[in-house]
Amino acid sequence: MTYPTYFEALDARQLLADYPIGEAFVERYTAMSRDELRARQERDFARLMARGWQVPFYRRLWSARGIEPGDIRGLDDIGKLPVYDKSDLMASVAEHPPFGDFGGVDGADRPPVIFHTTSGTTGRPQPLLFGPKGREVGNLLVGRMYRWQGLQSSDIVQSVYGHGMINGGHYIREAVTHFTNAIFLSAGTGIETRSAQQVGLMADFGVTVLVGFIDYIRKLAEVARDEGLLEQLQVRMICGHLGTEDRAGVEAVWGGAKAFDWYGVGDTGCIAGEGPERDGLYVWEDAHYLELLDVDSGAEVNRGDTGDMVVTCLYKNDVAPCIRFNTHDITHELAGTGEIAFKRIAGFKGRSDNMVKLRGINVFPHAIGALIENRADLTGEYICRLRREESGRDAMLVVLETRGGSDRDQLSALLREGLGVEVEVDLCPPGGTAAATQIDVRQKPIRLIDERGR
Repeated sequence: MTYPTYFEALDARQLLADYPIGEAFVERYTAMSRDELRARQERDFARLMARGWQVPFYRRLWSARGIEPGDIRGLDDIGKLPVYDKSDLMASVAEHPPFGDFGGVDGADRPPVIFHTTSGTTGRPQPLLFGPKGREVGNLLVGRMYRWQGLQSSDIVQSVYGHGMINGGHYIREAVTHFTNAIFLSAGTGIETRSAQQVGLMADFGVTVLVGFIDYIRKLAEVARDEGLLEQLQVRMICGHLGTEDRAGVEAVWGGAKAFDWYGVGDTGCIAGEGPERDGLYVWEDAHYLELLDVDSGAEVNRGDTGDMVVTCLYKNDVAPCIRFNTHDITHELAGTGEIAFKRIAGFKGRSDNMVKLRGINVFPHAIGALIENRADLTGEYICRLRREESGRDAMLVVLETRGGSDRDQLSALLREGLGVEVEVDLCPPGGTAAATQIDVRQKPIRLIDERGR
């Protein structure tokens, strides 16, 4: 049987022309107007919708709302389409095992497919499918971001993203090796390469850049100090997912290394990232159309108001198109203009499906990280436990790791002021939350344990 190989299914020169990197990226989008950008988005959205109608998942989803081909004439009509989320994809998998019917990969003439899964942070791991174009544009967006932030050919990059079936580590490796000229060390998580070995690799190979989730990168600084290696390490740049955390904290423990924030999920790849000025995250609008929708009503929020990030991948028109995917991650759009034509967001502020309502106040567990940063008495690690009292009222216990000398009452007051509601506080020694957060074995540590059903 004759079929195209991965590289025959991909026009690399056209890809780089459509999605420039390096100086070409800055030149194009510094000069481009918002009207020109919108015209490009409309063109790509029309192609994406044509592909969407070929995929059983979307035909079923849209037809159930009475939508027919031709009803959606452009991005102004996108609000007529229903949003979907991971639960819909997992239902598709249950009804059409093992991969679901959202990939559009039926038939012997399908393109080459890359298969991974999510990390399972919010439940059972979800299948992730990519075609050559979708995969490489996703890789390119990360490589473009790293280069714009200052990654050099002389850099040695160590990644602490997970591998195995998880998508994260693989596509970050592809991003660096395909679209930068830096040398890449795929160390992985603490279970793949023990933390002491991780810092040993940094010392042995002169690592200058760390990429991964900030929680674990911060922990590695503590390990490097314990191993007596911190002073000899030459880490100058960190690119991770700061979210609600204060970048000054991770920069301080790494001796002044410059930290950059970015945001993405497995289904969509890299959606937004900071530029060199580190003033908000630029949405890669040549590749994505991002909506911010009210968590309760689903209506579009005003600029500056917080909403769920709902993403349409304008480039992903080969395998597993992504059209109005609700990430359930929340953020808000920033006012004003940045260095390039793309709009900016504040970055990850919490998950709407991980939100806890305590006495009428919305509490996001991830917000606690920012409140306890930069305290010498705390490690920055914590876990929240949600329980239901006999009265029927929900209560939350926050367990904080302390190095000693912490005042429980003072910390309770700090969290009450920052969260807007009273929570209980307990203290434990360094490492005391590790078993609950699983920080050594997971890409994203667990921050909330719901014990109400126990």
